[in-house]
Amino acid sequence: MDFRIELVPLAVADVDRAVAFYGEGLGWSVDHDVVVTPELRFVQVTPPGSACSICFGVGLDMMPPGSSQYVQVVVEDADRALAHLRERGIACEGVDEQAWGRFVRFDDPDGNRWALQELVVPG
Repeated sequence: MDFRIELVPLAVADVDRAVAFYGEGLGWSVDHDVVVTPELRFVQVTPPGSACSICFGVGLDMMPPGSSQYVQVVVEDADRALAHLRERGIACEGVDEQAWGRFVRFDDPDGNRWALQELVVPG
């Protein structure tokens, strides 16, 4: 039996700001942005090449208000990921070199933290 993670919820205070950050800022696909009622809005965003999406919105009750997530994503090249983020105006630090990987980290406007990891094969 396979267990595939396909959706990770994020808590956001301002849905429109989050859509702009992930869609326009990061350039990720905004797959769904549906207002069902004024009390229920569902947004699903997917990073390029990922089988797993993130979701946020209004009235979803998946995450307590004010909470945050830490999400780690594997990328092919940390230097290219850093350049991509900087080209798009996303605040981030340089590449963090560790024995188990090379990391680029950034936060979204709501404090959700992201780590982009280039896997390092031990030599």
